[in-house]
Parts: sequence; C-alpha cells; structure tokens
Amino acid sequence: MPTAGSVPSPSTSSSASSASSSAAAPTIAELLEFVRRTARDEALVASLPLDPEGRTWIRLDGPGGSEAWLIGWPPGTGTGWHDHADSIGAFTTAAGALKEHSLAVRLPTDGWKTLELTDGVDRSRELATGQGRAFGQNHVHEVLNESENVHAVSVHAYYPPLPRIRRFSRTGAVLRLEQTESPEDWQ
Repeated sequence: MPTAGSVPSPSTSSSASSASSSAAAPTIAELLEFVRRTARDEALVASLPLDPEGRTWIRLDGPGGSEAWLIGWPPGTGTGWHDHADSIGAFTTAAGALKEHSLAVRLPTDGWKTLELTDGVDRSRELATGQGRAFGQNHVHEVLNESENVHAVSVHAYYPPLPRIRRFSRTGAVLRLEQTESPEDWQ
C-alpha cells in the first residue's frame, strides 16, 4: 500500500485487470496464487512506471472482489510498520528483492495506543524475485527494498478490500499506534 501522505499522481496510478472476479470470497491460498501468477506477467510488470524518488503503483482487479496492487519500490524505500486490519492478504516479489519484518503476535484490534512486545516475536525474511507470502488478519509488518541501486516490484492482494490500515512506530520493544488510515487516504 502507499505510504501515508503519498497520493498517486495521474502518471503513477492507473487501473489494470489481471484476473476475472469470481463470486466467492477468495481464500488466503487463492490470493497467494493470484499474486504469484500476476508477478510472472512480464508485460504487466514492465508497464509499471518507476520513479527514483518514491513508490509507484497500479491498481489491479484481484480475484473474488479482492483489492490488488502492482507496486514499484525505489532503492531504500519501505512501508514502515503497519497492518491491514481485518483483511487477509498475500504479496510476491516480481522483480528485485524485498525484506519483510513482522511480529509473531496477535495485537488487540482496538482500544490501545502503546504495547510492550515480548522477546522472540520478531520475524524477518528475504523475498527474492518469485518469492512471496500470505498472511491473516491484523498481521503487523514492514516491507523494505534494502537495495542501494535496484528497484523492486511486487504484487499485493487483500480481501476484503482494505477497510483501514493502522500505522505504528516502534522503539525497541514498544509498539505505538500512530494513525489509522481509510481508503480515501490512499486511493
């Protein structure tokens, strides 16, 4: 997803269709298959305009009414800590490499501002071209392109379409809820 305050300009946002929608809500496995299949679409990946300063994206039609995005990541960019609220999701690296840091902890859904994390909850994984992962609701993570000189491109899908994104800051073991965004903040 776009970062807070990064609204796409007409030159970096458009609509594309990679798959037809089905009537049933997609499963996590179906979202993962969709992002993997879409990441192999070389023409689609090549159609994404890449900006050396900020992330770019194209909105895609995901399976079963899911929300999907093709996202370009300039070297050194990332999302910051966030979750996708009640949506399940999946993403796959289509070009370059991404790193995901995540928390193996179930956060309270509402009513908190600061949370002290216990030891052993941090997870980290490298996602090279063709590698991806799926996740359940309230999955807290940050995604980064740690390369100093290579753009990365990835495909993401969420169901239901994102009702909100919660953004967090982290200092050591303390996780703080900083803001909650709604779809109008990034579309």
